[in-house]
Amino acid sequence: MNRKYIYPLVIIIVTVVLYYADDLFEKDDTSVADTSVVKQDNSNEFDDTFLPASTTGAIVKHNYFTLSYSEENEQAEWVAYELKQSDLTKNEFERPYFIEDKKVKTKSADWRNYKNSGYDRGHLVPAGDRRMSFEAYNETFLTSNISPQDHDFNAGIWNRLEQKVRYWAEKYDGVYVVTGGVLKGKMKTIGEENVSVPNEFYKIVVDFSNGEYKAVAFLIPNKPSSESFYEYAVSIDEVEAKTGIDFFPQLPDSIENNLESMIDLRAWGRR
Repeated sequence: MNRKYIYPLVIIIVTVVLYYADDLFEKDDTSVADTSVVKQDNSNEFDDTFLPASTTGAIVKHNYFTLSYSEENEQAEWVAYELKQSDLTKNEFERPYFIEDKKVKTKSADWRNYKNSGYDRGHLVPAGDRRMSFEAYNETFLTSNISPQDHDFNAGIWNRLEQKVRYWAEKYDGVYVVTGGVLKGKMKTIGEENVSVPNEFYKIVVDFSNGEYKAVAFLIPNKPSSESFYEYAVSIDEVEAKTGIDFFPQLPDSIENNLESMIDLRAWGRR
């Protein structure tokens, strides 16, 4: 080929390569920036302002939730966590094995207590709320985060409530959640370690945005139900009376008293 044509052709090729190389580098830089943002969003430390009091003194802080462990009942009396809008991902992870929580000084119950018991190993912090990373997802499989639940309850009304909480987290740009079994009264036990089977489970959801607080609480029997979970809406005061737990002692009294006495389902979209 005539050199007269080669040089312009080389210049054109180099120009095209450099153009797409710059474009590629820009995309890579954007990808790195996005990853750093995701990591910041995944820093999920629960605001201590919303932590309940512990009746056992055995508070354990994990990376993605906090709990108060009841050795007498071999489960958490409550778990507390923030569910951010950015946490709501649909990442799929391989389901891990349940393992004991090494941060519980008295040792959390062995998962084998649930084997052939007739009860599910019911997550308190749902694995579905912690799909933002494998670390977060894996943490929900600590045995300190499970409680014996009737299968139809777990897969039915309780699951529907968990899905609604995700909806609220999306709608209100994040909520705070406290949940657990009512560890009072006469209860069945399962396994060699006598894990208590709660007769009821509670879930409290708090939204704090634009300087205003609102809360909703549910107290649901641990048995199959075809009813709406809204039928089991109660005040936080009622959950406190059932459990003996002071849920938001670090809030100013005026805010705490108002928050814990309210039952306003309309504020949560219920007509």
